[in-house]
Formats: sequence, structure tokens, C-alpha cells
Amino acid sequence: MRTIFHIDVNSAFLSWSAIQMLREGGMLDLRTVPSAVAGDSESRRGIILAKSTPAKKYGIVTGEPKGFALQKCPELICVPPDFALYTRNSEEMFRILSNYSDRIEPFSIDEGFLDYTGMELLFGPPLEGAKKIKEHIKKELGFTVNIGISCNKLLAKMAGELEKPDKIITLYPQELPQKLWPLPVEEMFMVGRKTAPRLRKMGIRTIGELAKYPVALLEQEFKSYGKLLHAYANGIDDTAVAQADSVQEVKSIGNSTTIPYDVEEREEAYKILLSLAETVSMRLRGGNVCAREIGVVMKTTDFQVYSHQTKLLNAIDCTNAVYETAKRIFDEAWKKEPLRHLGIRAGHLCREDCIQLSLLDEDWTKEKQADIAMDEIRKKYGRETVVRSTFIGGIEPAYGGGSLKINHLKK
Repeated sequence: MRTIFHIDVNSAFLSWSAIQMLREGGMLDLRTVPSAVAGDSESRRGIILAKSTPAKKYGIVTGEPKGFALQKCPELICVPPDFALYTRNSEEMFRILSNYSDRIEPFSIDEGFLDYTGMELLFGPPLEGAKKIKEHIKKELGFTVNIGISCNKLLAKMAGELEKPDKIITLYPQELPQKLWPLPVEEMFMVGRKTAPRLRKMGIRTIGELAKYPVALLEQEFKSYGKLLHAYANGIDDTAVAQADSVQEVKSIGNSTTIPYDVEEREEAYKILLSLAETVSMRLRGGNVCAREIGVVMKTTDFQVYSHQTKLLNAIDCTNAVYETAKRIFDEAWKKEPLRHLGIRAGHLCREDCIQLSLLDEDWTKEKQADIAMDEIRKKYGRETVVRSTFIGGIEPAYGGGSLKINHLKK
């Protein structure tokens, strides 16, 4: 059986900023008072990027406007973000992790997976090894982490969310009935703010009820996504931890387009997302990389911009895989306002050879073979030689971004 650790920095941006201020001679530890990392510190604009534990008691949440947070807590101390500092701390943490395994996968700037399988002879049983890692990071770098332990990446990540901060928690399959299943379904990985109400409407209130729900009915409601949710609720995941050297210098690949009319219908937005997914996935394959995160950006007709992204336990580069993920994100995030701009971004890139098909994943093998064939034809004979039927007489594939081309006037 595998042993997987999920290491997650507690209040990463806030902790890293607090430690830096103390190193520079500051007397106040931001982690002990209501404080936050927020954009545009000279005004009330910007959003909350991270907050301290005392700030949480005032109802301050990540992502809310800074002005709202100050209304909840006028004495809130706000500091500007320092992404160079965050990158240095992240790199130092992963350097320490590399002492305990050569199988490390960064999942974001402040969290990652470590395959501890076979390392027991060097560092002791999993709980002992996790304690050594946690204490090593705290002693050398000054911040705390949560470490979740299980037999796969999914349960290791869920374990780390059960209790914070500065904890080591196990979540093995036999522990699911006691530790995971009683939790609200909203706390399940991959259950977003729009999926949860649909599950509750089906009578599914807890993760345990999701685990026991007939998978055929979930697939009827959510298609292949329903099968994934059912598997995750039962703790099933076989994705591998990517090697430590698989992260590429290129951080993300994306494409966006301005639309010459207001997009008000979901199906119309889907066509534009497919157009963008073709370009993004083609660039992924062209660079021999795949993505572990997909994001969708939307701009409304009154120029309000918002985005949403999801991390994937396994990486993708197939057009249909990117498209289906983007659709799901769009459904979760769209507030049904008219849109004038859409974009897709693929992030957390790794080498193409890090892709390992999971038993839970859709098998995109045939679709990817078709993608590669179309890529070759387009390179040799031009981009318009192969076009999906979806785009005939309507939207053209948005190969280069900018303003979307259409072959007819929308009525």
C-alpha cells in the first residue's frame, strides 16, 4: 500500500509576510492579531488574499473586497502581497521536502504531495516521518504546516483539511465512516458552490450520503462528473505523485477572446469555451506539457472581471478534457450576467510524460490521438483545414485570442 503525504502551509501568504516582518525587526506578529494580506493597501480597493486566525473570528473571508473586511473589523491590519517573498518560501519548503522523498509534486505555491512509500526505513513510520518534516520546516523556515496522511492523494488532501493549524492527521479508507462521511457534502473535494445545492436537492446532505448514493443516478444528473464525485466520496483515487523535476519554467498557457455581442445563453458560452479550449490544448501539446489546473475568466458587459479555477489530481492536455473541465468551472462560477469576454488558462504545468491515466478519469486516449492528427494537419496545411462542425457557419476557433470572429451576425 502506498503512503502519501499532503503538506499544506497554514495561512501561507499571511504567515510568510508575518515572518518577514519579524526578521526585519518588527515587534508585532501578524498571526496573533486580526490581519490580512490585501491588494492595494493604500486604499479600500482590492481583495483579501489571506487572513490570520484572529481575523476569521470577525467573519473575514478570502476573496472578499478589502472594504467589506474593514467594515467587519475596522482595526484589521492589512499588508500588501509580496509574491517574490512567497516564491522564495515555497522553494525553500520544497527543498526541505526533497530530503524526505524524491517523489514530490507541487500542487500550488503553498501545498504539495510527497510519496513516502518505502521511506519508513530512513525516517520511521508515517506519523514519525510527518512529525520530522513538520518540525524541520518550522525550525528552519519559521512557519507551520498541516500534513495529511493516507494511501492516496485524494484522502491525504482531505485529511489535511479536517483540522487546522499545525496538525498531522490520517485518513485511511477504514477511517472514512468516522472522519469523512459525517461532514457536509460541501466539504468534499471537487464539490463547488453550484454542485452542492444540486446534491442537496437530490437529498444528499453529507459526504457519507454521497458515497452511498446510486452511482447510476449521479451519472444521470452529472454525467461522468457524477461517477467521479461518487468515487471521491468513497476515497477512491489512483493518481500518481509526479516527480519533483516535472514542473516547467512556463507557469501557464492560456487564451481569451473579446466577443462582439453580449453572451447571455449558456450554450453560446460553451461554443466559445470550446474554441478557446482548442487553442489552449493545442499549445499544451505543442509544448509537450500538461496541466493540473484549469481556470476560466469572465468579463461582464459592465467590465466586471471574475475568475474561477480548479486543481486536478491528474494532468490533462486533451482538447475535450480541457473543454469539459472549463464547462464545469463555468457552470460553477457564472452569475448569469451578460458576458463580453471569456478566457481559459491552463496552469501548474508538468511534462507530458507525467500523465498517468487514473481509473477514475475519462479515457481520453482516442480523443488525444485525434487531437494530435488534427494538430499535424493544421501545421502542414493551415489552421482552417480541419474545423469542428460546431463552428461551421458560426464561431471560428479563437486561435490567437483578441476579438472573436464570427461568420454571421447574431440576431
